[in-house]
Amino acid sequence: MKINKILALLTVLISINAVAQNGRLREKREQIKALKVAFITDELALTPDEAAKFWPLFNAFEDKQQEIKKQKLKAYINRMDDDSFYKLTEKDASAMLNQMEAMEDDLYQAKKKFINSLKGVISPIKILKLKKAEENFNRKLLQQYRDKKLGR
Repeated sequence: MKINKILALLTVLISINAVAQNGRLREKREQIKALKVAFITDELALTPDEAAKFWPLFNAFEDKQQEIKKQKLKAYINRMDDDSFYKLTEKDASAMLNQMEAMEDDLYQAKKKFINSLKGVISPIKILKLKKAEENFNRKLLQQYRDKKLGR
């Protein structure tokens, strides 16, 4: 009887901890997104009119990209646990590669569509600056993460 109570209490504590960590993770993602918006806005020097048209397109593209990546990761993880990975048949491996290629193509098509939609909103120079700004932001974010991990 005591063991059941302890197990129930332990389960509740683990659940509370998981929810708290999920909340912190969501908060961190929102902070990063806000920093990215500020960084890109500054780098592109968007006018208010451009920003009003640009951000809905950008956010829709980011959402689409995340959705595709999430599907890709989910499909990969579902098939790649240790046991099943080493038991893949050639047919299964080929099907998995085809699925991965299709998702990469989906990402490419989404990016192509996004760039085409931007052409009517911002100049080609700003579209190129966007690519560079995203790369620079990601590089800075990664460097800050490394510095934090190394305690600098």
